[in-house]
Amino acid sequence: MQTKGEVRTYSNYIGGKWVESTGGLVESRNPATGELVTKAAKSTRDDVAHAIDEARMAFDSGSWSSKRPQERAKALREMSELLRGGLEPLAVLLTLENGKPLADARGELLNAANVLEYYASAARHVAGRIPRYSSTDISLVVHEPVGVCALIVPWNSPISLLSWKLGPALAAGCSVVIKPAGYTSGVSMEFVKLISTVEGVPPGVLNAVTGPGDTVGSELVRSNKVDKVSFTGSTETGSRIMEMASANLKKVNLECGGKSADIVFDDANMEAALPSAVWSIFRSAGQSCNAGSRLLVQDTIYGQFMKKYGEAVSKIRIGNGMDPATEMGPIISGTQMERVLSFIESGKEEGAKLSHGGERLSEGEFKEGFYVQPTYFEGVDRSMRIFQEEIFGPVLCVLPFHDEDEAISIANDTRFGLAGDVWSRSLPRIMKVSQGIRTGTLWVNRHLNPGPEVPFGGYKQSGLGRETGMEGLAEFLQTKHISLQLTDSFERVRR
Repeated sequence: MQTKGEVRTYSNYIGGKWVESTGGLVESRNPATGELVTKAAKSTRDDVAHAIDEARMAFDSGSWSSKRPQERAKALREMSELLRGGLEPLAVLLTLENGKPLADARGELLNAANVLEYYASAARHVAGRIPRYSSTDISLVVHEPVGVCALIVPWNSPISLLSWKLGPALAAGCSVVIKPAGYTSGVSMEFVKLISTVEGVPPGVLNAVTGPGDTVGSELVRSNKVDKVSFTGSTETGSRIMEMASANLKKVNLECGGKSADIVFDDANMEAALPSAVWSIFRSAGQSCNAGSRLLVQDTIYGQFMKKYGEAVSKIRIGNGMDPATEMGPIISGTQMERVLSFIESGKEEGAKLSHGGERLSEGEFKEGFYVQPTYFEGVDRSMRIFQEEIFGPVLCVLPFHDEDEAISIANDTRFGLAGDVWSRSLPRIMKVSQGIRTGTLWVNRHLNPGPEVPFGGYKQSGLGRETGMEGLAEFLQTKHISLQLTDSFERVRR
């Protein structure tokens, strides 16, 4: 476990070795205290090119891609077991770098272990098909690994979201270059250090290079030796990646922004819907792509629901993630905090009613950190920036609605379509709303997925492709058709 005051420094992991960079170091600081936590390589373009070359050679050699599925499954299973066994020190480091409560950090790591375990099983279920036209005319439809994959990972759930990419990539037989987020480079590289000890994974299959996106990320996206980019982050960055990747038509997976609607009907189970509506936005200080950042409450219960909602929000315990009593931690950085505060000011200027919060906490225990109060606005108009834009902070818009049609209209009135919640006891109502909303995931009478068996991804400007589930595995596979004409001459050669 990392001790107080200890600052670890991380090199790049390239070709099975830890490699120093000539580009200097970047720092990661605790958003709760401002204290220095880790340092990592500020990689150069040469460092990135080295990692890509190693991944390319490993893939082209077939050292991993040609292994039997059970061998790849065994390695992934061992990674999952190592993560479970090394959970506590990684959870502490994740909290120190990211700020989320330690209990949430543990939950994220367990989720990642579960994902790797799932793809260990999925590795053995990549199957094609054999269309047959006659006794001598058949086709083979086979699925092959796409090749070298760049995995670009965000800071908000760095290990969980890395597992969504790494698990299917390795299960498919690909080689990877991981680009961690700068704010969470330390925990990402500790995770790489942990799983790099698994025997049976050849050098060059697993690589990780830290540093800024305009150097590391751009080099990965532009390289002709990289076959696929899998990115999680903002829609704006995703759009730039898509544009750069178009130069050589590489495959692109984008899991981008969200502005999810949490819809509560008057027949909902309020004991379940109320706490979910609170934590779907204020968990992780709202720094989640699937956060329920627009709360839609049916007009017949709006007043009573919001009274209880306000009481619940006022009881949220804000603080350092290492404190067991903390329920909501800090914003990741000063830059992100200022962005969140600017949206709050925008909401007030545009005429929304600030019903709770809206301020930075900066006294006492909060003095050195980046804390913003849980905040929600009522009287919100659909044209307002706080309704339309992803804030990525603890800021909620609340709107009443009259019926199913209006709820669907409000929910769809955004360029995003990543996720959402529907709370009701009426099956016809649930089906109408679920089918009417243009979003990749709809949780009904719950929030968040029960496991990695189901796909996740967005409509509209929330992204391209899907992660997790067998759909996530398919994103790392190419489909090939082999047509066979079984002639007499073929029979003679075979004999």
